[in-house]
Amino acid sequence: AGMEGSGDASRAVADWRLAVWTLCSVLLPVLITAWCSFQRSRRQLLIRDIFRKSKHDWHYTDLFGQPSYCCVCAQHILRGAFCGCCGLRVCERCLKKADQRFLCKEIMMRGTAGAPSSMPHHWIRGNVPLCSCCMVCKQQCGTQPKLCDYRCVWCQYTVHDECMVDCLRTEDCTFGEFKDLIIPPYYLSAINQMRKEKRTSYEKVVPYCGKHWMPVMVLANTRSGNNMGEILLGEFKMLLNPVQVFDLSKIAPAKALQLCTWLPCNAVRVLVCGGDGTVGWVLDAIDEMKIKGQERYIPQVAVLPLGTGNDLSNTLGWGAGYAGEVPVEQILRNVMEADGITLDRWKVQVTNKGYYNLRKPKVFTMNNYFSIGPDALMALNFHAHREKTPSLFSSRIINKAVYFFYGTKDCLVQECKDLNKKVELELDGERIELPNLEGIIVLNIGYWGGGCRLWEGMGDEPYPLARHDDGLLEVVGVHGSFHCAQIQVKLANPVRLGQAHTVSLILKSSKMPMQVDGEPWAQGPCTVTITHKTHALMLYHSGEQTDDDDASSLSE
Repeated sequence: AGMEGSGDASRAVADWRLAVWTLCSVLLPVLITAWCSFQRSRRQLLIRDIFRKSKHDWHYTDLFGQPSYCCVCAQHILRGAFCGCCGLRVCERCLKKADQRFLCKEIMMRGTAGAPSSMPHHWIRGNVPLCSCCMVCKQQCGTQPKLCDYRCVWCQYTVHDECMVDCLRTEDCTFGEFKDLIIPPYYLSAINQMRKEKRTSYEKVVPYCGKHWMPVMVLANTRSGNNMGEILLGEFKMLLNPVQVFDLSKIAPAKALQLCTWLPCNAVRVLVCGGDGTVGWVLDAIDEMKIKGQERYIPQVAVLPLGTGNDLSNTLGWGAGYAGEVPVEQILRNVMEADGITLDRWKVQVTNKGYYNLRKPKVFTMNNYFSIGPDALMALNFHAHREKTPSLFSSRIINKAVYFFYGTKDCLVQECKDLNKKVELELDGERIELPNLEGIIVLNIGYWGGGCRLWEGMGDEPYPLARHDDGLLEVVGVHGSFHCAQIQVKLANPVRLGQAHTVSLILKSSKMPMQVDGEPWAQGPCTVTITHKTHALMLYHSGEQTDDDDASSLSE
């Protein structure tokens, strides 16, 4: 009996030990995971707190795009934080030290007496751009696998460690290749002081910035394109004064453009990074400046196309789409060399029919085109699906594929047939007899539908010249989606209905899809009136034109 009791006790101890070890084996990984998660969250909170309070434009990356070294401990790093303005790179451990030790680009000089006309270089050590050359010995910099050599965050000049002498540290910065585009910090400092003293003679400060100074502002829509807007913001902040670069998802164009009132009259150039809708948004804000009496500060507008269609950008010679194939430096050179032109802008007024309709007419501003019919239906279907699942429509290729799908569907269904029986068209007050059509398109610019020269068609028939600055609209008809597709590949001509200064379209019955510059809606019986509104000052770049005829038309 004693032996049985001792056997039961030993089995109980063994079972207890097994239970303890089992519990430990389960709990220990859980506790370690929880502790690591807590430490990670704590570290992320500290990093976010530093980012929030810092004057640097810190961003975190899991993998740097080129060999990088921490600016504090000089160790090779694969991931860490970088400043989008001055280019500092640092590991997580040294982030706080780097934030306290190194100054970022100053958008405005502080603590200066009088009106300074120069500033010294702002040198940052290490991580110089690949293939950069030393400004002293003209040999390549950044060739050694360590933290070495210097770069000025303003002029972008680089210098070897051994070539860096005391005179270079105190030498005045020339702002490099883009000195005519950069707003110097000392200029903003002087203007700020003058505004405090209620003086408006800004012209006295302008000579300090150079004879050919034409400051540029960059307005980027980070929601356009496949994350290209976010990348471009950082690259432009590196090359220019960060105060010149605006994210339109955080600040409205009307507010950003008030910087023009700090700059010389008729000298500012604005680069809009986004689709045609973003360009229209900026041009509307410029019209508001005219209403406020700020017409002498109106800038000229260039376009970097990030949207899907980009027809306005194509018409102005800036290309049909940007995907990073051209360096940012070349884009700024193109902006400097571009020629000023005017663009007609039109008022589209939609008045609903009915005696008891008390709603005000809908009013739109048109830069590109107005349409009723199959292309507006495709835009309406696309818009409805993008509103439901916006994350699926971040790629230009996917967007065009969805447009193709709806165009193919309409070829089979023909939802807009017999349009000529439902509408009346007047050009400059003259009634136009319509043939059998499914769509009518009113054009202000040369391109339509993502790169198609609609008015010219196949180019085998005589037709009046179409321009975007002559106060005339081109009106064409299409027989359906399949006809649109044929025109796009130059296998058919549109039905040219004429040119006019004013266009009136009466929808007599039923509900039809309409669009203005890619903004679609379903419209019941109404009267649509299109009249000239104003001109916009644009920049034309001849280097990216996709059709020789357009370049020749602009030179005439």
